Amino acid sequence: MDTKLDIRREVRTRIKLMDSEAMQSAAERIFSHIEQLEIFSRCECIALFAAMKDEVPTTMALARWRQLGKRIVVPRVEGDIMRFYDYDPIQMATGAFGIEEPIGDDECNPADIDLIIIPARAFTTSGIRLGRGGGFYDKYMSLPTFRAIKIGIAFECQIFNTLPHDSHDILVDKVIFA
Repeated sequence: MDTKLDIRREVRTRIKLMDSEAMQSAAERIFSHIEQLEIFSRCECIALFAAMKDEVPTTMALARWRQLGKRIVVPRVEGDIMRFYDYDPIQMATGAFGIEEPIGDDECNPADIDLIIIPARAFTTSGIRLGRGGGFYDKYMSLPTFRAIKIGIAFECQIFNTLPHDSHDILVDKVIFA
């Protein structure tokens, strides 16, 4: 079995082989699939992330879902924890790890999030996720009031049959990839 570090390296190599057009096309298919889910039509508040260069691009979903009247919240890393704040494209700045983060003060209560879209370095179709190693999402999803449906999104090259995982790793409810 490969180590978590080996898998992270392998995924980084695989994603580097993708061009931006392929990444955008995959993102469109992924987000269209999410929009067809029953939970999407029912939810009022969606937690989404501002993607890094090697993650499924989220710009179109952030804009489109906001126009649909959904409350969109995005993460901000504060020390060793992550909190979600209301998304406003003009209230974003480069923050921790070079990721676009909200600079506003409208923090979202974890209990208010109906659906959370989660990145990872790798997933299995059964919902095991291998993150970047910081544990930010695992800590957030462990909060006592957190109750959202968890959907992992990835490129097809990030899907593995098995992944190493620990007891504190939180699985996602569904993985959508393209």
